[in-house]
Amino acid sequence: MGRIAGVTAAETRARLLRAAADVFAQRGYDGTRVADIAAAAGVSNGALYAHFGSKAELLVAAIRAHGRQLLAELLAADPDRPIKDLLVTVGRWLPRRGDASCHLIVQALVAARRDQEVARPMRDYLGERADWIADLVRKGQDGGELDPAVSPAAVAHFCLLLSMGSALITPELHTVDDAEWTALLTRIVTVLAVPSLAAQREAL
Repeated sequence: MGRIAGVTAAETRARLLRAAADVFAQRGYDGTRVADIAAAAGVSNGALYAHFGSKAELLVAAIRAHGRQLLAELLAADPDRPIKDLLVTVGRWLPRRGDASCHLIVQALVAARRDQEVARPMRDYLGERADWIADLVRKGQDGGELDPAVSPAAVAHFCLLLSMGSALITPELHTVDDAEWTALLTRIVTVLAVPSLAAQREAL
């Protein structure tokens, strides 16, 4: 199996990412061979290596692809949504996660503990996610929505802890009432908001 006739390089890459998500979920990172992913995608090993340098690189690329898709869809639906609403909306997904990205993140976190080839790209990936969240917080601060005294880096780290934890605590293991979870998130995000004038006067 080589390159599939009539299929572009971008389509082949997307096919490999989908196959990787499925195979890693079924067999785990350690139990998956590059040949397994290539076969599931219907391409040769050489075609896979033309797009990805290693199994670890493919794992993290698959995580990136799923994460970007979800965020892109959310932002495209309402690009002018207030930052506070965006944080609550993203947070509401977490207890209901059961998609391919959830399985991929669990595999990557476990593999990264003992395999530096996975740990390095995972650090880069988590760094990118943290930077994205921190930039979002700064945008909210610049726009007067969020308290400028709050550390964007600390908020980003808190959000990463929630996100990674949600990949481990799936709905099959523990459920939470959606209304109660949303109410909690709303209260947390409200704490990040710019203090009202009345609250500022009381603090003086």
